[in-house]
Amino acid sequence: MFVAREISVRDLRNNTARVVAAVRSGERLSLTVNRTPVADIVPYTAARSPWIPSATLRRIVAEAGADAGLLDDLDDVRGSLIDEP
Repeated sequence: MFVAREISVRDLRNNTARVVAAVRSGERLSLTVNRTPVADIVPYTAARSPWIPSATLRRIVAEAGADAGLLDDLDDVRGSLIDEP
């Protein structure tokens, strides 16, 4: 977690250019009203899609392979879920 510098609404109004410059340089600010935090002002980051092309996913899986003990773990689980007659 980060500790943000607090800035009041009044300071934001009176020093908008300085506040924008601080945020643009990477500083994170906590906007306050009557000393109560109401919002975080953080540098912009371009949103990245959580989705990747299927070809990329297939390549990653093919290169990484499964954990060596995965099949043993799956056998243990499968064995405990199957009712033997």
